[in-house]
Amino acid sequence: MFVAASITALATGLGAVPFLFGRFTGARVLGICNAVAAGVMLGASASLLIEASKHGLVGLGVGLVFGVGFVVAARAVLGRFGTPDLGQLTGGDARRALLVVAIMTAHSVAEGVGVGAAFGGGDTLGVAITVAIAIHNIPEGVAVSLVMVPRGASVRSAALWSVFTSLPQPLLAVPAFLFVEQFRAVLPAALAFAAGAMIWMVVRELLPETFEQLATRRLALGYVGVAGTGMFAFQTLLLAS
Repeated sequence: MFVAASITALATGLGAVPFLFGRFTGARVLGICNAVAAGVMLGASASLLIEASKHGLVGLGVGLVFGVGFVVAARAVLGRFGTPDLGQLTGGDARRALLVVAIMTAHSVAEGVGVGAAFGGGDTLGVAITVAIAIHNIPEGVAVSLVMVPRGASVRSAALWSVFTSLPQPLLAVPAFLFVEQFRAVLPAALAFAAGAMIWMVVRELLPETFEQLATRRLALGYVGVAGTGMFAFQTLLLAS
């Protein structure tokens, strides 16, 4: 089970692979990358909220509030004490990348619980969920890379940080398997926490910058809509299979 969850974490690094085959420089390209990253995060958030709602609205509401609070607090701390460099990234670029890395890492907590809880239902279910999460992690790695590579980070650095965001999956899979009922109880809040954090990050950080870099808001929202719809459809298809 630990090995299975480790595979899902490593799959996240594959999201950086497309960036080996093109140049991602210039304000317009950065704007498109921001828009696509925003869409991917919104699509993922929609799926998380739908899944959380199946387990209880109280946990969903609590998770949303704490998710938004987490990003607001992290942003305030980084603003007050300064943002550490992240590889080749400094200043505002490093802050945005750090926030996305932190949010995706928090998101992986729920996925680690999901892997462990799935194995609690039998090996067949566990393997099926592991494969689904591994495939699902690739576009999450794309989202991390979209924020890092166009701002000057290397593809290798983006891949490593993408894998880092998924480390909670192998770390939590075994405890979740051993204490499946207890972990299932917090799953709705964990799912909603990740969704709230991603939605706030999109609204507060990515969209304003996207609107500045692309010609019109309609164009920017078009990229966001296409990416978000694609991510939501992709996740829905995985859950249905």
